[in-house]
Amino acid sequence: MKLTLITACYDSGHYRDGLGKGPEAILASGIIDRLNASGHGVEIKDIGLVGESQGREIATGFAVCRAVAAAVDIACSEQRFPVVLTGNCLTAAGAVAGEQSKAIIWFDQHGDLNTPETSPYGFLDGMALATTLGLCWRPIAASIPGFEPVDPSRCVLVDARDLDADEIELLEDLPVAQVACEDLGKRLDDLFPTGKLRTHLHLDLDILDPDNIRVNRYATKGGPSPQTLGKALCDTARSLEISGLTISAYDPEFDPDNQVPMVVEHLLVDFLAAKEAIQ
Repeated sequence: MKLTLITACYDSGHYRDGLGKGPEAILASGIIDRLNASGHGVEIKDIGLVGESQGREIATGFAVCRAVAAAVDIACSEQRFPVVLTGNCLTAAGAVAGEQSKAIIWFDQHGDLNTPETSPYGFLDGMALATTLGLCWRPIAASIPGFEPVDPSRCVLVDARDLDADEIELLEDLPVAQVACEDLGKRLDDLFPTGKLRTHLHLDLDILDPDNIRVNRYATKGGPSPQTLGKALCDTARSLEISGLTISAYDPEFDPDNQVPMVVEHLLVDFLAAKEAIQ
């Protein structure tokens, strides 16, 4: 399978800092050699510095989305499967736009469903899924080339265990499906009865149980093991038309033994093998 790894090395508007160090740390681990050895023709695309407002979370966050949308669109036009390695979850909005995805599966310990009106912290990345579903930041999200909000009825939130009170209330009204990671595979036929919608997978690595492996400062107790997460990813690859993948939120500072890149490598290699098996 032809593959484009797109790196967006940002954390809340800051370039190559905090979570923004994660993409390059993953690449430096040897993942490219492993993917090539598995038969995937890998191309690397780094979006580099974007926008004119470095350090400004909102302006830079959406500039990253625009750059990622353009890079993903090129990859898709060349029939290359896009995998975006990024610091922030908001980047998924750019990937969805570039792929023209119509559904999304959001693997995350958080809901990312706050809005400027409900966010207790004003943290833009805590509004990432809300933005992708068209619940907030609509004018600036419309500046992302090709962006169309995903209908909430076509969204699955996997293993979100750390939700704010307003997110819990919102989910009582939204038709977003909530699923435990270990149950996802057996629910896919019900959640996606046609299986033919272009579906984006977003993977925030802090979904993983920090007792097994810690990826950043935000991780809270609970969550799946790498093996359980890997099975869920492979189940989706075998069942759905997956149009692309974002992998976010790895801060190497919290991984002194450099375990996370190896986990990402195994997850991605197994996922691509499962996807390739049905093509």
